[in-house]
Amino acid sequence: MSEEFIKDPGNLSLLLAHADVTDLDILVDYITDNGEGRISLNNDVCARLVKSKERKVYTGEDRARIGREICAFGGNTLTNVYRDVRSSLPFDSLLNKVLPDVDIAIRYDEVVKDVASHLKVPFDKNDDVIIVEDGILRKILRESFEKMSPSERATVLKELNVTDLGMLGPAASAALIAAGRVGGFATYKLALVVANAVSKALLGRGLPLVVNAAAARTIGVVLGPIGLVVTGVWTLADMASPAYRVTVPCVVQIAYMRQKAIVEASSKACTMCGSRNERTARFCNECGDAFKGE
Repeated sequence: MSEEFIKDPGNLSLLLAHADVTDLDILVDYITDNGEGRISLNNDVCARLVKSKERKVYTGEDRARIGREICAFGGNTLTNVYRDVRSSLPFDSLLNKVLPDVDIAIRYDEVVKDVASHLKVPFDKNDDVIIVEDGILRKILRESFEKMSPSERATVLKELNVTDLGMLGPAASAALIAAGRVGGFATYKLALVVANAVSKALLGRGLPLVVNAAAARTIGVVLGPIGLVVTGVWTLADMASPAYRVTVPCVVQIAYMRQKAIVEASSKACTMCGSRNERTARFCNECGDAFKGE
């Protein structure tokens, strides 16, 4: 995969262009409501995306379409209607001259920040996409901590490389995560467990993962608590805008896909247990197996 997506995180097409088919399948299910379609989704677009999922093949246009649809859902209905009308006007028409200009579609960074605002995640308007995505993931996990037992909190914190396990109350544990006191591959693990739990809660299935035993335990621990948090988010979405039923899970899934791509670009996998390691590592930090040729 080209690493241009790291340099320009706001350009969603760069990430989607090389994304794994199984990850795109999750996005398609969120966009199309598991293939059932949505009122604000064009029927032909829905059918094409579902067909791509069934064939397990996404063309460059299909991948671009997924990004465009996510951004389209990011705009409210009236704004999108205006965008459609405004972009269809002849260049030399009177209306084209008097109506204010507007982007044909909102940018993905706008979608992410809108989701962050909806979830009451603090961010600076100048923050790039990766920072805001990370804040969204931490907010969801932080809220789920209130629904975990002390032993469950300990399991999650250990997997996220937080070594101070003496403060296992909900508030203290949440503060550790909110402050970002994690390291190594912890951000990727955070994205993985949150995205997997959201998928399980909304689609009835988790992500198709190949993980080590420790990560599997953590994923199992957070499924229930994050599922409850997601249910609450969806209740708010019903009261605000149905579009959040698409944009919230899509942003979480894309945050996971981005962190996965970053880790794959900057590390190597152990052939024995699947754990990710620094490129310079001679032995796996999980199982101790030696890397061949090292």
